[in-house]
Amino acid sequence: MRAARRRTAAVVAVALSATLLSGVLTGCVGPAPARTAGGTRTAAAAPTPSPTPTVDAVEAYARQRLANMTLRQKVASLFMLHTPGTDPAALRGYVDRYGVGGMILMGDNIPATPAELAAQTAAMSASDPGLPPLIGVDEEGGDVTRLGWDDQPGADTLRSQDPAATRDAFARRATLLKQAGISVNFGTVADVTADPASFIADRVLGTDPGAAAARVTASVTGERGTVLSTLKHFPGHGESEADSHHAVPSTAVSKQDWSTRDAPPFQAGISAGAELVMFGHLAYTQVDAAPASLSAAWHRILTDELGFRGASITDDLRMLQDTGLPQYQDPGENAVQAIAAGNTMVLDVLPAGGDPDALIDAVVAAVQQSRIPVAQIDADALKLLELRRSLSAEE
Repeated sequence: MRAARRRTAAVVAVALSATLLSGVLTGCVGPAPARTAGGTRTAAAAPTPSPTPTVDAVEAYARQRLANMTLRQKVASLFMLHTPGTDPAALRGYVDRYGVGGMILMGDNIPATPAELAAQTAAMSASDPGLPPLIGVDEEGGDVTRLGWDDQPGADTLRSQDPAATRDAFARRATLLKQAGISVNFGTVADVTADPASFIADRVLGTDPGAAAARVTASVTGERGTVLSTLKHFPGHGESEADSHHAVPSTAVSKQDWSTRDAPPFQAGISAGAELVMFGHLAYTQVDAAPASLSAAWHRILTDELGFRGASITDDLRMLQDTGLPQYQDPGENAVQAIAAGNTMVLDVLPAGGDPDALIDAVVAAVQQSRIPVAQIDADALKLLELRRSLSAEE
């Protein structure tokens, strides 16, 4: 997401083996022993988890909902959009009007207190509590912090500390997000670079593949079961200094070198259970001249080679428009190409006056013109329905 949207409100071959990493993290997971009055040590009682639907029930519910949706409703559910402001009624109205599957909160959506934010997010889900929208935020810590009350360190601090510190910071951060009603954190930067001139340098969790992979794993582990984790920005910004907020960074790095230098943190995060992967607007020209966010080749690599089976999402498509390149000035066509390439969900922070209906209509038309298979829309919509249903406390 936009590096310029910084601190607001007042302000991942893995070189480390799985054995080493688990050794780093062992001892901090699970309830600590407790001592009874007589001095005998017993296991502390685990907290009672919130009720969530079973996997079979989630799938059955999602399939039933899908069967009753129109094509337009399915397409609309593939969008995560943004509208400014902190008025709960207005935010709820936006979700209800367009039927989007998610909303991203930017700095202009964050009120002064956690209670106010929780009220906003609750309102956004109130119309259909059995199927809440995905509510996402960029909460990395450090340079990219949306919640002014998040005092946990970011990558600039964590990459010089033991991976356990990353796990702990992201666990606490995830708790803050869940308390505020936020279900998706676009917070785990899996890019890796040792180049201080790179625009992503201050945000990476490690300057070499092994260090980054260890802390990406720790980040996902910390968030696990509290919020949905996102790995970004696939396939990795570390091979170019250019900023994708103003250009489409390009690199001639070979696929083999990418597999060695850039893939390990993403593979580690996937193995740790990250539910989402965000595709970046950058081109590895030896694989595809198109930006990865619009590249079917990179989506195949993610699924077939890295084994990812979760939901993929674009980085903010508005960034492509902001490059000024003529081929990216039609937001509807950008959305069509993104879904056709294989993204499960499209993220677009529309500018003032942006038209969500136009985006949805463009994708519907592309389906009707056979540019995107109906079966693909159904599969994407079902995946997101299952993800959203899994967030509901309803049985």
